[in-house]
Amino acid sequence: MTPIAWCLTAGFAGLVLFGFPFAIAIPLAITAALIAADIEPAFLAQAVISGSQQFSLLAIPLFMLAGELMTAGGLSQRLVDFASTLVRHRTGGLAMVAVLAATVFSAISGSAPATTAAIGGILIPAMAKAGYDRAFAASIAVSAGVLGPLIPPSIAFVIWGIVAEQSIGRLFVAGIVPGLTLAAGLLVVCYVHARRNQVPRLPRASIRETWTAFHRAKWALGSPLVVLGGIYGGIFTPTEAAAVSCLYAVLVGLFVERLLTLRALPGLIARAMKTSGMVCAIIAVSTGFGILIAQEQLATRFAHWMAANIQEKWLALAALNIAFFLLAAVMDEIAIMVILGPMLIAIATRFGVDPIHFGAIIVTNVAIGMAAPPIGYCLFIGMALSGLSLARISRAIWPQILVMLVVLFLTTYIPEFALILQPAAR
Repeated sequence: MTPIAWCLTAGFAGLVLFGFPFAIAIPLAITAALIAADIEPAFLAQAVISGSQQFSLLAIPLFMLAGELMTAGGLSQRLVDFASTLVRHRTGGLAMVAVLAATVFSAISGSAPATTAAIGGILIPAMAKAGYDRAFAASIAVSAGVLGPLIPPSIAFVIWGIVAEQSIGRLFVAGIVPGLTLAAGLLVVCYVHARRNQVPRLPRASIRETWTAFHRAKWALGSPLVVLGGIYGGIFTPTEAAAVSCLYAVLVGLFVERLLTLRALPGLIARAMKTSGMVCAIIAVSTGFGILIAQEQLATRFAHWMAANIQEKWLALAALNIAFFLLAAVMDEIAIMVILGPMLIAIATRFGVDPIHFGAIIVTNVAIGMAAPPIGYCLFIGMALSGLSLARISRAIWPQILVMLVVLFLTTYIPEFALILQPAAR
């Protein structure tokens, strides 16, 4: 390999192993490659500016802010209350509430961490009080939270759309069936756990109580309709939809629910900026990384190597899924998408995989990575909310991980599973 290739591969891996954050390890590896190749260091600054001037990137902080505003404005509590009236009387009903509420909240925030925090903060204590094992309560909040990357609008699909230069709207649609299937699988896990552990059922809600909860939740339920209806109705782009979602959350929180205050807004904005800043920084600096990888033809060479050594398409997809799962256990999922994106796309092209279908495969992997031990983002949120150790939550979450792997298998090997709704996006 050339000096550039060594710096971008072994050099970058070494920095990560020494504990450098990805947003710092990437530019250091690029700088070393530039010095080794005697390229003007200003290249890195130009690449960062180029990588940060993409209109679609605005959707990331805006959707994260929308999730913060919805939670502070009481809309997540309204969703939980309404979902509770629908299923709390069933075996595993309160755990099912977490899944149903997370499904709707995912269509508001587009973020797995935001969904886990919003739903888990309410339901982990409630489930523990109702007789559920606290580790299971945390694990179901974590696994329900990862519906965020699949249910549109999704930040992960926005990032992959930027990396792969594909329609973000079509990618959103590709996540609907996998996301809803995962939600259904999690409902089954809730039922089996509650029945096996003889968790007592809660009383059935009356029709009046259900109607009252629905009436109170109508503004929360209306947000996905406004956002997704606007995108697929051609009224605004996904990025503009993120801004509309923020405006909707502010207006409802301030003037309808009246739980959001002007004094709270700076803190909410700062929290959203802190969360999205690292993601956007990784994407910006990775532009130079991608340019150098393309220059060295690393992605193309690897794709050719796979094609020469793996003849079957199904086997290549299996190898990619296994590699992604192992990488996601020790590496940031966003960094995997951005850094390895060109290589992944080259492999998909080499084996003739539909780019939208491939996007669904990648983001389903990302969703699993958000909950997979040992460094899934949502696991740490579950730890903070429940007060439990990583080991306890990790032991409890494996049934949900198996359900996620089944959804990944269906998404990978049945293209129609992800593409069946595509005519609606055209």
